[in-house]
Amino acid sequence: MDVPFVIRHRLDELGLEQRDLARAARVTESYISQLLTRRKAPPAPNRTDIYDRMDKFLRLPSGELAKLADLQRKEQLKRELGDERPTALLGGVRDLILRKCDPDKEAEIRAIFERQPLGELERLVTSKVLEVAKQVARQELDNEYWVRMIAQLGGRSYEEMRVIVLEFLDTDIFQVSAENCVSFLDPLIESWDVDLATFGLEIVLNRRVAADHVKRFEFVEREFDERVVEEQGLTEFLRDPALSGTATAEEIALLKRLRFSDRRPTALFYSRELQSLRDPLHFRAPRGLDRR
Repeated sequence: MDVPFVIRHRLDELGLEQRDLARAARVTESYISQLLTRRKAPPAPNRTDIYDRMDKFLRLPSGELAKLADLQRKEQLKRELGDERPTALLGGVRDLILRKCDPDKEAEIRAIFERQPLGELERLVTSKVLEVAKQVARQELDNEYWVRMIAQLGGRSYEEMRVIVLEFLDTDIFQVSAENCVSFLDPLIESWDVDLATFGLEIVLNRRVAADHVKRFEFVEREFDERVVEEQGLTEFLRDPALSGTATAEEIALLKRLRFSDRRPTALFYSRELQSLRDPLHFRAPRGLDRR
């Protein structure tokens, strides 16, 4: 039993149509159709509001579809874990990233990208651009005015743009598509610039769609004794958006500091460790903030 099966069963029981569900979930009928025919994987529960809306419409217990989606994605992960990832970004994605670069540095940056496909610089810039865009998307997904404004800038309908944003929240650097770029990243990202000496990065967002429109990232050099070979399990964890897509830079840094002598942790270990880091029951409140 999976998400498409349960949705189809409830639609039949209630005598409802896919278009009714699409309207309730605020997505396109095409998206629902592809979800039910398994041409699209169910989105990650922690990145979308679609399951709450569908639970309510289909009269299911709150959280039911999200639980099923989580299980379905984990089973898919088990089947795919270890598969090779692309060694370079799709051309349309790279073209957009380069087009948004500071014009004075574009030629130099392009040469680096082409010389080192998906190398350190390309991964850094692309992952940070995606991270910033996802932060904005998560904050504004329930803001109908904002979604309609982005839709207008991207030449899409409101329902189409909600689908695009939902799918975008479910992508990583290896999966982002040209469609994501043209419809969402292009109108959202104004420009970016990088200091090639320090790797300091500045990303400028479109003022019309983001109040906090300038994001800056600084990177510091690690001490020599902190440089260790990355665990294979951590590499697999970071590559999979179902496990690490919501992890912050601070959380990833903490996971990288974990050391093992006679055991080799798996991707699932890091997923569970991430949840432990987020559980407030595992930490004491800072002094002076204890409630009495």
